[in-house]
Amino acid sequence: MNICVSACLLGLCTKYDGGHNMCDELLKLKEKQTLIPVCPEQMGGLSTPREPSEIVSGSSEETRVLTKSGKDVSREFIHGASIALQVFMLCRCEIAILKARSPSCGSGTIYNGSFTGSKTSGDGVFAKLLKEKGILVYTEEELKFLEMQEV
Repeated sequence: MNICVSACLLGLCTKYDGGHNMCDELLKLKEKQTLIPVCPEQMGGLSTPREPSEIVSGSSEETRVLTKSGKDVSREFIHGASIALQVFMLCRCEIAILKARSPSCGSGTIYNGSFTGSKTSGDGVFAKLLKEKGILVYTEEELKFLEMQEV
C-alpha cells in the first residue's frame, strides 16, 4: 500500500523552523508499505524556515491562514494542498498519515489562530481537502490504531 505522509514525520527538514518531526514508529511502516512524503506548505511556495502560521478561520466558504505577524498565506496553503493531493492521486496512495495540529496537515485538532498553543477542533487545509475526497486521514498520534488494523 502507498501511504501519503507529512515529510517532516519522515525526518525531512520541512518544518516551519527548518527542523523536522521524525517519528521512528512511523518509519517502521516502510518495511511493509511505501511512504510518499509531501509538504503542502513547501509545495505551495513557502520557504523553509518560515514564519509560523495558523488557521484563523475555516468556514466552508473561506479558509484564512495567517502568519504570526499577520501576513495572509491562505493562497499558498490552498495551492500546496492542491499539489499534494495531485501527488497523493498520482502515487495511488490509499491513506494519509499527517502531522497532528499542523495548519496544513492537522486532523481533528489544530491550533486556534491565537499563536498561544491553544487548540480547537478542525482540520488543516490539506487534511480537509483529503477528507472532502473521502480519503482516510490519520495523525502520527494514531499509529497504534493503524497497527491494530494491520496497515
